[in-house]
Amino acid sequence: MTLFFWIFAALIAGAGLMAVTRRNGVSAALWAAVVFIGIAGEFVLMRAYFLAVVEVLVYAGAIMVLFLFVIMLLNLREEDLQAMQGGPRLHVAGAFFAVAFLGALVWTCRRAGLFAEPLRAVKAGETSGVAGPLFERFVLPFEIASLLLLAAIVGAVLITKRRLR
Repeated sequence: MTLFFWIFAALIAGAGLMAVTRRNGVSAALWAAVVFIGIAGEFVLMRAYFLAVVEVLVYAGAIMVLFLFVIMLLNLREEDLQAMQGGPRLHVAGAFFAVAFLGALVWTCRRAGLFAEPLRAVKAGETSGVAGPLFERFVLPFEIASLLLLAAIVGAVLITKRRLR
């Protein structure tokens, strides 16, 4: 069991690195799909079968279709990509903010006590462990995330319409 955990962890880390380093948006999105499949594998190892199915259906299915739709809707040309290059200063700033974000995330998780006790798996077939907190405590963040996705789609459509004129 531990061996499979480390195999999936290596797959997720490697595919995640490939997703953020690809210049082609479609290739990056497909590597992100591999990450989602690996996360679903980790859920299966924790015996959280419902979460694994939701991960595949929602993220690897619906969200990836949305990403690919937006990428293909934008249809960026090679000269557009060259104009967006920020140079080495942008890469250094991005690395700095990534490390700062990771540090803040670890600090917040430690402060909340998330490292103190192991995660509990949801029993197979039992959705109350997911649905209860989602629709009670996390309704607002869930709705904010859906509004952000909607704003991204509207923005992509507006950018495309402006280019077509």
